[in-house]
Amino acid sequence: MNQIDAIIQSINDFREERNWGAAHNPKDLAISLSIEASELLEDFQWKSSEQAIEQNIENIKDEIADVMIYALTLSSVLELDVEEIIREKIKKNGIKYPAKK
Repeated sequence: MNQIDAIIQSINDFREERNWGAAHNPKDLAISLSIEASELLEDFQWKSSEQAIEQNIENIKDEIADVMIYALTLSSVLELDVEEIIREKIKKNGIKYPAKK
């Protein structure tokens, strides 16, 4: 088991121990992911990047973790291979945005 799969398994175990599985459908996970990303944005609102990091680094870390947890949970529910879909997207981006030679 690779590190991503181990993290997903830990998240799934946490969820199952609390019987949250029924609430974790794709629609609600996508909504929750967007909400957590918005909470991350709040840490930067009306500040420079430097100010936001200086003032909010602990909350920034928590919000990034929440975003990642929801994204990985959604991937798990949809039975997607996270490594595969990221590699595919990097390839697509390489075609769309080629490096300048």
